[in-house]
Amino acid sequence: MSTPIETLEFQSEARQLLQLMIHSIYSNKDTFLRELISNASDALDKLRLETFRDKELEADTSDLHVAIELDAQARTLTVRDNGIGMTRDEVVSLIGTIAKSGTADFLRKLKQAQDAAGSQDLIGQFGVGFYASFMVADKVTLVTRRAGTAEGVRWESDGEGTYTIQTVVDAPQGTAVTLHLKPEDAEDRLFDYTSPVKIREIVKRYSDFITWPIRMSKGSAADGEDAASESEVDTVNSMKALWARSKDEVTDQEYHELYKHVSHDWQDPLETIRLQAEGTFEYQALLFLPSRAPMDLFWRERKRGVQLYVKRVFIMDDCESLVPEYLRFVKGVVDAQDLSLNVSREILQQDRQIQLIRRRLVKKVLSTVKSMMTTDPDKYATFWTEFGRAVKEGLLDDVENRDAILDISSFASTHDAEKPTTLRQYVERMKDGQEYIYYLTGESRSAVEKSPHMEALRARGVEVLVLTDPIDEMWVDAVAGFDGTQFQSIAKGQVDLDTDEENETAKAEREQRQQDFAGLLSWLTETLGDTVKEARLSSRLTTSAACIVGDTHDMTPTLEKMYRAMGQDLPPVKRILELNPDHALIIRLREAHTARPHDDGLAQTAELLYGMALLSEGGELADPARFTTILASQLEKTL
Repeated sequence: MSTPIETLEFQSEARQLLQLMIHSIYSNKDTFLRELISNASDALDKLRLETFRDKELEADTSDLHVAIELDAQARTLTVRDNGIGMTRDEVVSLIGTIAKSGTADFLRKLKQAQDAAGSQDLIGQFGVGFYASFMVADKVTLVTRRAGTAEGVRWESDGEGTYTIQTVVDAPQGTAVTLHLKPEDAEDRLFDYTSPVKIREIVKRYSDFITWPIRMSKGSAADGEDAASESEVDTVNSMKALWARSKDEVTDQEYHELYKHVSHDWQDPLETIRLQAEGTFEYQALLFLPSRAPMDLFWRERKRGVQLYVKRVFIMDDCESLVPEYLRFVKGVVDAQDLSLNVSREILQQDRQIQLIRRRLVKKVLSTVKSMMTTDPDKYATFWTEFGRAVKEGLLDDVENRDAILDISSFASTHDAEKPTTLRQYVERMKDGQEYIYYLTGESRSAVEKSPHMEALRARGVEVLVLTDPIDEMWVDAVAGFDGTQFQSIAKGQVDLDTDEENETAKAEREQRQQDFAGLLSWLTETLGDTVKEARLSSRLTTSAACIVGDTHDMTPTLEKMYRAMGQDLPPVKRILELNPDHALIIRLREAHTARPHDDGLAQTAELLYGMALLSEGGELADPARFTTILASQLEKTL
């Protein structure tokens, strides 16, 4: 028996939304099934909770599940649950109107979304998941009965502005949504949703970790099998949300299989990281550090991020908002409890809860790597070799975690030609009276080690960090120091290796030397004024005649070259020419200048001296032809 059918009109904004759905504004229509299964799962959760609250509630909870029924001949798909169900008033309130879901705001954002993918991301954000059914159906029928009530409700609409509703007395507990499917249209990405293969594929992708079993007949009318086969039911989701299970219940093999599933890597992960937050905002995370860097780690077009789930419902593959750029190699799953289904990427970037999760994930990854340094140095060495270059980008981008990143970083140094050092190890080895962590950047270790800037530090046994990654050129200027010890480039500013006592002892000698070379230094500064900011005596040279250094805040030549390669138009940077007052060439040049201050040949010698200093650090001559001409002329005079 049933009551008379009542015809009602949709809220005006709901009609607009339905028309947008029907006219295929979304590119990925498969999401309709995810939304319906998610609604069904919520209904089962609510029933279980309600039975705990109300011991008098008459409800069957013996076999809670979601069922998917396909009929290829009738071209229908039904998603059925035996959950909490709805009353007539709830059906009218939740489905007949969507005013409380913020439809006007939804429509405004929908019109702003320029691409199909962008607009698809908005499904579910305002609680309109049920309406996704009209992307694939000409008509939708809903039959529901709330647990503990005697009568059910039948709702039906073709999405054209009205819907019918009537009371039915024989409805089972729960809700059944039947879609009368549109014809298949491959060009419009409208697939055959009566195909068991297609339905299993969608469930596996979006709803595999739903808590409740999702059941479907093993056969169907489309398969041409007999009725007995059709009646055999199969559970099509694994229900194995590894992140929600106790660590003791999950094997390493299961973790590794999940990693390979989410990362498409064929190797086992280097490290597995579990994280769970409880309280006012709950979420769970299962992250993985790969054992090798992917080929696209430094590609601009690469995809990054972890998979985002909401209550075990898959939302998006590469949620960039949860992982900073410098940790783009981290893979895994984050399952939040209080986010809207399929929130848009724009909303994710602004969501306070997402930002809290992100901060916690970053700190957990960094602390895990730090623990790895002491508990498994070989594993840490593999991690840093594969991902160190990317992690160091965080020294520029993530000021909040800069100290933590420095703490897990390793660098090549002159202490050991094969084994890198941490900054803490460097500080522990610093000589008495050493104030700075010394470093030198360059294109290769060989170029750095052969640099004339290294001579005095090598002679005194002072350790120098050898920084050869392109990112090193940038972060060293942004980071002041480590654990209270400042960084100092040995190619910039003054490098004073003497103790206070040594400085006091040699003070008179240095002052005398400065007077002796004052004329030469002044002449060189004037003669090489187009390329040199200043000529001065050096404390960093022992064997080379001269070197070129920058002022403390000058851009390094390598960094300048990088910017020019990117099309940046930079003004030329004049640097400082430092002379070794103990070198025979410099002594002879001073004597010659004193004797013949106006000799044009000395000016050419000055050019050669600057050119040799430039070449010794791996620089490029502005005019190689002139340099070789002058060199040939000078050599001729010696024969």
